[in-house]
Amino acid sequence: MRFQVNRDVFSEAVSFVVKLLPQRNPQPILAGVLIEADGSGLTLSAFDYEASARTTIEATVDDPGTILVHGRLLSDIASRLPNAPIDIAVEEDGGITVTCGSARFTLAAMPVEEYPSIPEVSGPSGVVPADEFGTAIAQVGFAASRDDVTPVLTGVQLEVSGHNLSLVATDRYRVSLRDVPWDGEAAGEQTALVPARTLLEVGKTFGHAGTIQIAFSGAGDREIIAFTAGNKTVTSLLIKGNFPPVRRLFPEQTDHYAVVNTADLVEAVRRVALVLDRAAPLRFTFSTDGVTMDASGSEHARASESVDAILTGGDEVVLGLNPQYLIEALGAVKSEFVRVTFTSSDNANKLSPVLITSQTSVDQAGLDSFKYLLQPNLLLR
Repeated sequence: MRFQVNRDVFSEAVSFVVKLLPQRNPQPILAGVLIEADGSGLTLSAFDYEASARTTIEATVDDPGTILVHGRLLSDIASRLPNAPIDIAVEEDGGITVTCGSARFTLAAMPVEEYPSIPEVSGPSGVVPADEFGTAIAQVGFAASRDDVTPVLTGVQLEVSGHNLSLVATDRYRVSLRDVPWDGEAAGEQTALVPARTLLEVGKTFGHAGTIQIAFSGAGDREIIAFTAGNKTVTSLLIKGNFPPVRRLFPEQTDHYAVVNTADLVEAVRRVALVLDRAAPLRFTFSTDGVTMDASGSEHARASESVDAILTGGDEVVLGLNPQYLIEALGAVKSEFVRVTFTSSDNANKLSPVLITSQTSVDQAGLDSFKYLLQPNLLLR
């Protein structure tokens, strides 16, 4: 096997396929990148039984064949090679040589026959705008849980209904939801619970690709989803389990709310929260005079700050919010102003969540469908 390939194209391709591989894989064979060379060019693949990445690139192939080589090592080497064509060949002793300019590396080949088959997806599919889908992933993915004790909460639920695709995530303390247009053949309703880590990588990699094709396949314990844009494809094994019915938590009536400048609120929260103990809530008072933040921390430190706000539809509201969760939501809003809506509950003993949505101007609600619910914290009097 022997081929020549452009250095930048090859480096980018190897970097793409190794991104989804875990830093430490219990099975050494899964740390490899499979490179298949034929008359049409190169196909590079990586797979760890849960997620896979595959891409095709142009190359001059003198001798077709297939090799398996340690992925992260190859990625590190390729990214540091001089700006010259790369020549890769399999020697008689089975070693793999990588030559670029005056640089030469010899790598050990991994056993191709032991590498698992890359999953193929052939089920119903649809297309979403890449920019909107990438933005939606960023707006929702951060709200997924990072605690593997409850696997279903570490994923983002994708829900197809008609011409709409919803993304939903929760960690029990907050819920993030965003809709994007869907153009596809998936009949009726389709759901897929995708690991948030994989989906976030998809958003970063495919966010400027124009369109992304999403396909569903498999059944039982091997249900998978595939994302394809251009010459790149990512597949992911779906998380098994029932995602909680969090949609019912979003209120229908939203007539009691405050509108605040997003950037001003973010900066004020960051400053005042400096004196808080870790995980302690920040006290917010929403009134006709604006919104005031108060914090008391250890070492007898205190802080307060006020920001202009317009309160509509109700009386003053005092509540405690996790400052980091609020900052993440404000960063996801992506609008100059933000609307903080105060919901009501039938249970007088339970704090009602606040609803955070975009606001184009002081008087006009945002045009996107991003919604974020945040559960308040008890304040110690």
